[in-house]
Amino acid sequence: MALRNILEKGDTTLEKRCRPIKDFDKRLHMLLDDMHETLMDVNGVGLAAPQVGVLRRAVLVLETNVEEGEEPYIIELLNPEIESVSGEQTGAEGCLSVPGVFGIVTRPDTVTVRAQDRYGNPFTVTGYNLTARAFCHEIDHLDGYLFLSKAERILSQEELDNGYDGEDE
Repeated sequence: MALRNILEKGDTTLEKRCRPIKDFDKRLHMLLDDMHETLMDVNGVGLAAPQVGVLRRAVLVLETNVEEGEEPYIIELLNPEIESVSGEQTGAEGCLSVPGVFGIVTRPDTVTVRAQDRYGNPFTVTGYNLTARAFCHEIDHLDGYLFLSKAERILSQEELDNGYDGEDE
């Protein structure tokens, strides 16, 4: 496993639509393992393959909705498609590819995704709250979109310094 460099806003790779994964092989597994190590190293919630320069439809999302005493775990979504959404949440969102910038984004509160695992097996998973937000955010990356295009507004440095909590929204 190896740490991968995370591309930042301005790199045109982040603006491109990713191709589907067809080969569920050792090379893909190495990419996923590297992405996992990279995500844990930067203490992130999600990471998409284009953020590490690979134009394939692969994302990792940290599942934080776990029982007390359990550890959060990584969900690997290959060729993900949003199957259904419900509810709504509005809050601060950031991105590893746009360091230090946070914006107010409205996303669904519950998201069900159909995807494949690292071996090509299909599955469906439902995410709530932060996980639902991360599913949408990371899948947007696969289509060349940064959260900035969905932000209602960007938080000021003063709001960030004062620990913005969304109470004024």
